[in-house]
Amino acid sequence: MDMSLRIIGRVESSVKSRADAPKMEDEGAPQAVVRIDPAYREALLGMEPGKEAVLLTWLHQSDRSYLQVHPRGDKTREKRGVFATRSPDRPNPIGLHRVRLLAVDDGPEPSITVDRLEALDGTPVIDIKAIGRTYRSDEER
Repeated sequence: MDMSLRIIGRVESSVKSRADAPKMEDEGAPQAVVRIDPAYREALLGMEPGKEAVLLTWLHQSDRSYLQVHPRGDKTREKRGVFATRSPDRPNPIGLHRVRLLAVDDGPEPSITVDRLEALDGTPVIDIKAIGRTYRSDEER
């Protein structure tokens, strides 16, 4: 049984530290570029600007020892288990990011440009799941 995990790309973002990272995409998360490993170029077939997708990332700077956190890092709030929060600190720190595709480049150095990605620069991307519909604004969701 093959139990491997492959990094398919890396995030290029203006967010350089956890302290500066927005807690959610609607809190000022910037546009970002995901540089796709050229071995996965063909997997971009059918990805189109304007469509919605989910990026799965490996939150490489998280702390895997936490099982409970104060929501949003606010120590005045009661602790919750990490499975009940969006905290990057968890046993297996997989990030789930709903984004809109702004550009898709399937050339020699493949990449996608996405809006509002709350991931640090250098974050490994482990999968991309196209939702297949045109991106809906926050008001439409």
